[in-house]
Amino acid sequence: MNRRPTLLAALTLTAAAALTLSACGSDDSSKSKDNDKIAGADTGNKASASPTASDPASAERPKIDLPSDLSYTFDWPKSGDKEKDAILADSEQSIKAVDLAIVNQDALDKPYLHYYEGEAAASTQKFIQNYVDHKASITGVYRFYAPEVAVDKDGTASLSYCEDQGKAYVKYLKTDKVKKTEVTAKSYVIYHTSLKKNDKGVWAVQKMISQSGSPKCQP
Repeated sequence: MNRRPTLLAALTLTAAAALTLSACGSDDSSKSKDNDKIAGADTGNKASASPTASDPASAERPKIDLPSDLSYTFDWPKSGDKEKDAILADSEQSIKAVDLAIVNQDALDKPYLHYYEGEAAASTQKFIQNYVDHKASITGVYRFYAPEVAVDKDGTASLSYCEDQGKAYVKYLKTDKVKKTEVTAKSYVIYHTSLKKNDKGVWAVQKMISQSGSPKCQP
């Protein structure tokens, strides 16, 4: 899954000097083959913006409350299409929910499990666990842009988007040290996700792949 391959690479390289790493790598693209069962959840933490307004008939979404040293810009304006806008809203929350799990140091944090199912849930659990194992969190500024959404008649959808990781960093919890990395072409990452609207009315991520250094995402 590796939603942030460049950040994960920085985490892995730094930790290697002090301890033996787990098998979780920092490849530019990956697909999990893990079949672990992960239970979902409907409730979350303190309030922030909820996408419920985009899909009033759906179940209540988790409330995501992130620390002040994390900030986000989502440059993906509403399309005017109800389903596409709901996908963008749920995807925004799904991204923040994974970061909340890293902050909470909990690979089974309930909010992100509201937005990830199957293969994507299993690989996301491993992704978060790598941060937990190294007692590392995240900090900085995140920007997401250039979304492309397609909705199929069978209740599935695809979303591709870019992320600018130039001002996003790994933070080690024991020392409160921030691992700052140089901005390179690999700081710009493209993601391709497959989603399905579940019986709760949530556009849940089923699969995700990423590629750092994508020409499409370069400034």
